Amino acid sequence: MIIKFLIRGLLFLIGAFIFQVSLSGFSRKVVGRIQKRYGPVFWQNFRDIFKFLFKKTSISHGFIFDFGVLMAFGGTMATLIFVPFGNFAVIPGQTNFIVIIYLLAIGLLGMAMSAVGSGNPNASIGISRALTQMLGYELPFLIIALIIMFTNQSSSLEVLVNSQIAGTWNLIKMPLGAVVAFISVMGMLGKKPFDSPIAPAEIASGPLVEYSGKYLGILMIQHEFATVIEVGLFVNLFLGGGKTILDFMIKYIIVYILMVIISSFLPRFKVEESVKFFWKWGLSISIIQAVITLGFYFS
Repeated sequence: MIIKFLIRGLLFLIGAFIFQVSLSGFSRKVVGRIQKRYGPVFWQNFRDIFKFLFKKTSISHGFIFDFGVLMAFGGTMATLIFVPFGNFAVIPGQTNFIVIIYLLAIGLLGMAMSAVGSGNPNASIGISRALTQMLGYELPFLIIALIIMFTNQSSSLEVLVNSQIAGTWNLIKMPLGAVVAFISVMGMLGKKPFDSPIAPAEIASGPLVEYSGKYLGILMIQHEFATVIEVGLFVNLFLGGGKTILDFMIKYIIVYILMVIISSFLPRFKVEESVKFFWKWGLSISIIQAVITLGFYFS
């Protein structure tokens, strides 16, 4: 049984990697067209990742720096295993939203630990910005997620998906909450206007400034896996997941490309502006949606 789940998990990770890296490459083409240029070929991301992975050496700043990379990568992979992909789940029945959020923090903690361990001030500034911005987007997103779980009396993503398939998408039942969650996911992904933790022109890519070679390749894969988790949560929570893997993938592609297009038109917020935005608008709208939803639930 364990061997079966390991094989399913490995195949799922490989499939998620190919799917998301291909989609990331295609999105660069979309942005290029928006900016009136051709953009790179869609497989350029594969070239970049494998080029870095097969480099002989990587700069190291000690055990914490090295271990943090592995912790970030391993934590993100472990989290992805629990996200249902259409009608496919690596471990059926084990798709608890709370577990996913808990495990996702391990990857983020590993990344923060490694970047700070590098000793580069730009890395520390980037991590500080990322953690500060997290205070902004997590609260509105969790309020909406908790309302969904409460009204369905379950924290299982499979149950939440099946409830929407049998009834109505949460996008329709909770439109304000869906908008808040969509913007929050853009914050999680670091899409403009919420890309101040990276800010290449200001802090030289922030947390990634000291990485090269294999470490940079590993973290590029880690970022793609984190993207699958975060966009996948939105699709499962608000768009009814998918009756099939293909159904899920179509919804996922639409959501991701829409985020990329919106991001390509927006300037960057300062980190304090991001937090103020989420606390002023995101939190207010999420509370309004909670009051409306609970009002209908108890009426």
